[in-house]
Amino acid sequence: MKKNLIYLLITATLFAVLFVPGIKEKISKQFFPVAAIEQSLTVDEAEYDIQLKGINTADTNLKNFRGKKLLFLNYWGTWCAPCQKEWPTIQNLYDAKKNKMDFVLIAMKDKEEDVLKFLKENHYTVPVYIAESPLPEKILPKAFPTTFILGKDGRIHLKEDFSKEWDTPESQKFIDDLAR
Repeated sequence: MKKNLIYLLITATLFAVLFVPGIKEKISKQFFPVAAIEQSLTVDEAEYDIQLKGINTADTNLKNFRGKKLLFLNYWGTWCAPCQKEWPTIQNLYDAKKNKMDFVLIAMKDKEEDVLKFLKENHYTVPVYIAESPLPEKILPKAFPTTFILGKDGRIHLKEDFSKEWDTPESQKFIDDLAR
């Protein structure tokens, strides 16, 4: 009897994870969080010195964003399916929060013309750059997409090493709380 009950519970859980929409993500976030809060890690002022070639915006240096607002720093590529999946949510977040935070999306391992084509075809307006300087280890992506949310002081408040829905109420509340 006890053995059958355990078998039934395991089967029901497996069924829910595989076939009920949203359950897999909720369980994954609960038990295997993708985002890592980097409490003690701060990007130093010198590490912000990264020359950025603007694709749909003017050229700049990342150091021009330090000390002003929160910074949404995202590494992505047109060749990356998870990156493409999260782009609409980044655009929505940008439209909603561009006055509260700066956005720097850095296209990696991409040709400028491919990035421009991708942005135009999808009507994306979030500022996109190509890094022309080496990236410091603290904010060097190991996977794509990778997103950092940095405070005015360079503190890493969030590091996300996978695609995320950035336009959810939870994401927007997190950003609003940090922007205060």
